[in-house]
Amino acid sequence: MLDLELVKAYRARTFHLDQRLASKEAAIDYVNQRGFIFFWPISGVTLPSLWVAAAGDRPVADAHDDPGHVSWNWKDSLLGKHVWYYGKMLRKKATIISLALAPSFYALSDNYGSPEEDYLTLYEQGRLTQEARLLYKALLENGPLHTVALRKAARLTSAESDARFNRSLTDLQTNFLVAPVGVADAGAWHYAFFYDIVARAYPDLLENSRFIGEFDARQNMVRAYFNSVGAAQLRDLSLLFQWGASDLEHTLERLIQSGFLQRGLQHPSTRGEWLAIPSLPTNHNP
Repeated sequence: MLDLELVKAYRARTFHLDQRLASKEAAIDYVNQRGFIFFWPISGVTLPSLWVAAAGDRPVADAHDDPGHVSWNWKDSLLGKHVWYYGKMLRKKATIISLALAPSFYALSDNYGSPEEDYLTLYEQGRLTQEARLLYKALLENGPLHTVALRKAARLTSAESDARFNRSLTDLQTNFLVAPVGVADAGAWHYAFFYDIVARAYPDLLENSRFIGEFDARQNMVRAYFNSVGAAQLRDLSLLFQWGASDLEHTLERLIQSGFLQRGLQHPSTRGEWLAIPSLPTNHNP
């Protein structure tokens, strides 16, 4: 039986609730420790976030002058500095990944190692929209562009194309084809991301992922996840990673066999099987 107080205490440490982050250097160290985190907390998904680590376990504030929004300044100032990888990946939400773990994420993407041709192959296979193809092509040919210039270069400036532009830009990030690399004083809000193709923005990422197989990549990611949350159910992993059932089960089975995970645990208030790292103590009393 899982001991809820022990799980809570474990996550207090890994979510950095005991001592809030006070600098962007501390934030970089935190991401390196955790492997990957969300930028904001995401409803229904248990995972550390930069907001919670900096502002505490409370809702994201609407007020722009809230002290917790220092995390926003850290994120913006570190774009393009190669201290971590940032973009909309997991659940198509803003995710921060350590440079050590980013190659494992990239190894599971649809990239084949040829940045000038991969996007065309994906488009021909029906896995990339016309708008996404145009956006990628614009960045490939012009170099980094902020969103206003990118829309013009891709000829997606009409109000009718807003939703398709945003959706395609997110899809390109999720597939590790483009990434934010800076911030520009542009547009109506005087704030816009610069984007570039991943192969140019993170050239080492392609080489470092070359010899990571999909099976090893999934194990690396699941290890980092459980080191952060301590215990979870199968549905939590499915919700976060959105892998096929057989891939997920195969990954978990290997981690169980290696002794990294134990399964068959019960939660006093949630039905179903739980998995946990052995270092997370359990209560053997009924």
